Amino acid sequence: MESTLQKEATLEQATELGLLADEFEMIKGVIGRTPNFTETAVYSVMWSEHCSYKNSIFWLKKLPKDGPHMLVKAGEENAGLVDIGGGLGCAFKIESHNHPSALEPYQGAATGVGGINRDIFTMGARPIAQLNSLRFGNIKEDRTKWLVKGVVKGIGDYGNSFGIPIVGGEVFFDDSFNTNPLVNAFSAGILDTKNVISAKAKGVGNPVFIVGSSTGKDGIAGAAFASKDITEESANDLPSVQVGDPFMEKLLLEATMELAETDAIVGMQDMGAAGITCSSCEMSAAGGVGMDIHLDRVPTRQENMLPYEILLSESQERMLVVVHKGKEDVVKRIFDKWDLNAEEIGVVTEGGQVRYFMNGELVGDLPAESLVLGGGAPVYEREYREPAYYQEYKKFDIETVEQPENLKEVAFRLLEHPNIASKKWVYEQYDSMVGTKTMTTNRPCDAGVVNIKGTNKAIAMTVDCNSRYVHADPEVGTMIAVSEAARNITCAGGEPSAITNCLNFGNPYNPESYWQFVGAIKGMSAACIKFSTPVTGGNVSFYNQTVKNGVEIPVFPTPTIGMIGMLEDKSNLMTLDFKQKGDLIFIIGQSHNDISSSEYLASYHGIKASPAPYFNLEEEFAVQQTVKMLIREKLINAAHDVSDGGLFITLAEMAMPEELGFDIVTDSEIREDAFLFGEGQGRVVVTVTEDQEDEFLEAMMESGVSFTLLGHVTKGKMMVDDEHYGFITEAKKVYNEALGKQIEN
Repeated sequence: MESTLQKEATLEQATELGLLADEFEMIKGVIGRTPNFTETAVYSVMWSEHCSYKNSIFWLKKLPKDGPHMLVKAGEENAGLVDIGGGLGCAFKIESHNHPSALEPYQGAATGVGGINRDIFTMGARPIAQLNSLRFGNIKEDRTKWLVKGVVKGIGDYGNSFGIPIVGGEVFFDDSFNTNPLVNAFSAGILDTKNVISAKAKGVGNPVFIVGSSTGKDGIAGAAFASKDITEESANDLPSVQVGDPFMEKLLLEATMELAETDAIVGMQDMGAAGITCSSCEMSAAGGVGMDIHLDRVPTRQENMLPYEILLSESQERMLVVVHKGKEDVVKRIFDKWDLNAEEIGVVTEGGQVRYFMNGELVGDLPAESLVLGGGAPVYEREYREPAYYQEYKKFDIETVEQPENLKEVAFRLLEHPNIASKKWVYEQYDSMVGTKTMTTNRPCDAGVVNIKGTNKAIAMTVDCNSRYVHADPEVGTMIAVSEAARNITCAGGEPSAITNCLNFGNPYNPESYWQFVGAIKGMSAACIKFSTPVTGGNVSFYNQTVKNGVEIPVFPTPTIGMIGMLEDKSNLMTLDFKQKGDLIFIIGQSHNDISSSEYLASYHGIKASPAPYFNLEEEFAVQQTVKMLIREKLINAAHDVSDGGLFITLAEMAMPEELGFDIVTDSEIREDAFLFGEGQGRVVVTVTEDQEDEFLEAMMESGVSFTLLGHVTKGKMMVDDEHYGFITEAKKVYNEALGKQIEN
């Protein structure tokens, strides 16, 4: 008599699990029979977009992956790894937790932080810093305020408890994110390159352990949930949202670091999306072996869990470890010391089949290679089509916009706009000091900079993307995202090294959404090649849209760029703050009569239809090379890039830390509003002491890069063309308090 555990699945069950009818037929062909329900559930998560990248891998393979510092390339391990010299490597990665955060913002964001840190320490790297990139809807909406509060608290509580500083990030508000927020978490860690832990299973007969927390029903089918729309019924998917425990993760980190010092480990992988299923299949396929896994040996939090529930659970703080046979006691002793589960649940086998057993009964028997990215998982080339709005946006003409008479009022409106105002309300809930490595807590800088103790080096890191630019022009907007990340690293005194990306887009089956994705890949490739910053990995998050009354409303496309760079000499750390009254203020790079896609145009004038701001990749690169030279030669004492809000906001942000002011003159050939608030790219503001002026001018003339003297630093007044724009103290008060007031009211 056929066991109910082995009963053949139906097409209806397969489609309910998220598989296409054609995919169900493919599975039958791969395994030579109709799968049972458990096997079908395994394929449904492994072939989901979240795990297989079936709708994106064709284009992702076109991204540049080679660079001078690469130790581990994209897709080879849990995270990318770059050489930072002295036998050390930096592992770093960014991932999304968008869909869980839309339903349960606190746990959704918290477990995103937990998951990305596990990706780092499963490689043997101790996390040293975190960043996050957040997108929310209209700040006036009650639901947006609820989401902001929940996400920020979730990130803060988990990160603070886990003990890793959050050294930077970004927050952006737009109506397109009203239902579907974006929560992208970045983590970086340092390791001895001799102790890199692989994510490959090897050695027939080697035991397989599950370590960490017990397995529960939280997060079941979370990978499949992340591969579908957010709708009015999505609240029913709350079981797909995981629950995190940062204190358990801290124990897991310390146990893993101790284990990494032994010779007991063959391979290890975090149980993130798709849980035991993903880690067992991916580790087996990567090592060209199989596994026998006994699900009844898995420590569970609930009784009578079904095989598919154990396999698909995304309970947090768990990892799968393949151990050298004979070293089992080493693993058990370490995890017993840290009061964590370490249960032997299986064995590495020959032949590439992953077999799952429950109480001695075979409930799944599948070829690992058929389940994984780059193996047998389907790959689709989706149709893409330029949307009509793209050409409409290009028709924008600055002459159709009347310049306001009172530009001081515009300046203060921008200072309090949630996309520009200080994110103090957010970052004060994060601990940036824990670990004592952060170098930019009290010295404001364009990037987060973390000290590498015992060396003269530091690592700079940033996350960047202006979603409005990418919506206006995906290819140019993504080139700008990479370039701004590089610019922030450069202005901090670093050398851009490599990137990780988090690609947040709408439905891949929508040709216009997919066109945005394809454009972003093309733009990212061009900029990464120019800056020699290869892509080390990341993730793709499709289906970021709302479906209301049958109409699909995608979010602004957001290819978030996480970049790291090296400061070979910590003395080259460059901060953005004005240092003293009388210093000369210069702008490096060419200003243009351009207000396209600026916050000024979008929020003050309410004009959404305009192209991306002025951008030229060659000019951008030349400006950054020049800034590096100026920092290296000690010819400037502050540097800050011109970005959101334009030149005025850049100057105000430089003035606020020491409450100094500025007196500048605008360019008579450019409209004053464009000069002050336009967001044309490739510009950096620097300050120069009178003693440095001659050497600075000589170096700039030799560079061939455009530069202009704007004016000088004042004691506290903000002056533009002899017009008093107020005192920096009042600007600082508005800037610092605006976001908190708008969220709390």
